[in-house]
Parts: sequence; C-alpha cells; structure tokens
Amino acid sequence: MKIINTRRRSRLVTAICLSMSLLLLQGVALAQDDSTAPAKAAVAVAPPKPVKNTFQSQWIIDNQTVMVPVKGSLELDFQHRFGVLGNGYQDMYGLFSPSFNIRIGASYTPVKNLSLGIGITKTDLLWDANAKYAIITQTPGKYPVSVTFFGDMAVNTKADATLYDGSEIQHSSDRYSFFSQLIVARKISDKLSVQVAGSLSHQNAVGGYYTKNDSTGTATYQSMYHDHFAIAVSARYRITNVTALIVDYDQPLTSHPAYNPNPNLALGVEFSTSGHCFQMFVTNYSWLNPQYNNLYNSNSPFSYTDKATGQSVKGGQWLIGFNITKLWNY
Repeated sequence: MKIINTRRRSRLVTAICLSMSLLLLQGVALAQDDSTAPAKAAVAVAPPKPVKNTFQSQWIIDNQTVMVPVKGSLELDFQHRFGVLGNGYQDMYGLFSPSFNIRIGASYTPVKNLSLGIGITKTDLLWDANAKYAIITQTPGKYPVSVTFFGDMAVNTKADATLYDGSEIQHSSDRYSFFSQLIVARKISDKLSVQVAGSLSHQNAVGGYYTKNDSTGTATYQSMYHDHFAIAVSARYRITNVTALIVDYDQPLTSHPAYNPNPNLALGVEFSTSGHCFQMFVTNYSWLNPQYNNLYNSNSPFSYTDKATGQSVKGGQWLIGFNITKLWNY
C-alpha cells in the first residue's frame, strides 16, 4: 500500500509541474502578443544626404552656379569669346576678329563651402578677385533649394584706360568695380536643374554730361548710376551621363539716363567628366567679368541699330564662346 501511494504522489507532483510549465509558456506567448508589452527599440534612421551635382561646374556659360568644389580642390578656368557673327566671312564669323576676349582664372577651396579665386581678362587687362560661399545645400526633407553667395572685385590696369563713354580716369579708385550676387537653385530631377540669381553691380566712377539748358556748363548729370541691379535665370538639362544642354538669360533691372545695357541670352552644350568640363555656346556677353557684362553689354539678343546705316537690324548680335575648366582634388 505504501509503495502504491508513493507512486501516486510522484505522478501527481509530475502532473502539477507539467501544468505549471504549460501555464508559464502560455503566459510568455501572450505577453509577446499583448500590445501593452514593451516595444522593441526603434531602428535608427540615417539623416537625409544633400543633393549632389546640381550642376557639373562652377560656371554655366556667363554665370556662376551654386556649386562650390569640395575642400582642397583647385580649379583652373580658361574662357574665350570670339567676335560677333555679323561681319560674316570677313573675319570668319568672328573667329578671327581682333575683338576676341580671353580670361584665365584659378580658384581654391581652403575650407568647406568656401571658394576663393583670381583671374585676368585680356580686355582692359582686368584683374579680378572673387569669393563664393555655399550657405545651404538642397537636402530632401530639410532644404528645398541650394543658396550660394558670390562676390567679385575687379580693377582695370590698362595704361590708357577710360570709362565706358571714353571719359578719362581721374583717380586710381575710378578703376575699381564690384559685384554681389545671391544664387538660388534646385535640382528638380536627375536631368533638370534650374537657378535664379539676383545681382548688384557697382562702378566707382561714371561719366557725366551737360544739358542743353545749362549753357554755363556748371551742372553735370550722370550718364549712368553707380549701382545696377539685374536678375539671371539659368538651366541645365542632362541628355547623357556626360552631355547636357545649358541656357542663360540675364535681364537688367536698372534704367539709366543713358548707356543702358542690353539683356543677354546664351544657348549651348556641355561635356563633362569627373575632372573636366567643356562648354560651347552662342551668347551676347563678351566681357568675361560679371559686373562689366551687366553694366556695359552693348550686344542685343533680339535686334540692334546698325552704326553705319542707322537702321534697325533684327536677329541680334551673337558671338561664339567656350569655357574649359579643370579640377584637381588634394
């Protein structure tokens, strides 16, 4: 009897242990399914990265882009503008024109988002120094556009330099001019990028004239204002990985008493690799300096007055140009 009772007790204890184990396992399973159970740790989400290559170069024909090369980059610029096409075969449509213009420049990025440059232009032996700073870069979910500031200072070093109207330069400070521009751009898609830029050009000296009503010649009036506002619109459309169509339009906003500059329209094609960019185009601008182009452009994209006949000619005054840039990263 005692042996039988001991066996019954052992079986009972075993059954109780199994039942408790099943209840514990069921409780764990319910806890995993219960919405009130502690949630798993959230997976860290990487922050959005800035958009790359809004443009392939610091230049888009005659204008600067929002792009600033990475820290430690050195860029060499070679820009060329031929003469106007209007003379036809006499100077091979401007290719052999004595009025061609060349600029050689270089820029370096010493710190992130800041580029410093210098250059010299054939016309007027114009030296320029410039700075460019990327304020914000287009970033998904954070910044819808890129914003960059560009500033330039130029000095006319030609020995017999004159003002735009032929007036003599009286002081060394008359040789200086300045340019400030705020550039806003957006890469709309992998193929299309667009930018808008507002600018202020300043010339230290302006020409004067006497009115017919002032016979004494004591009242002098400015033929141009010292400051000039303008707006520029540029776009790039990628055709292949290395080829794109590019366009510029520059519109003067300031109306001067005389010597009002003409707007500029430029159309071209761009070929680019990782370290090189080549742009070829037709344009109205010829000065190769932003404030000079905005202040003194005499070539019209739509129609102009022939100086010899005084008649209006449709079709504009166009010239062929190209930009070549080479970039090194150190």
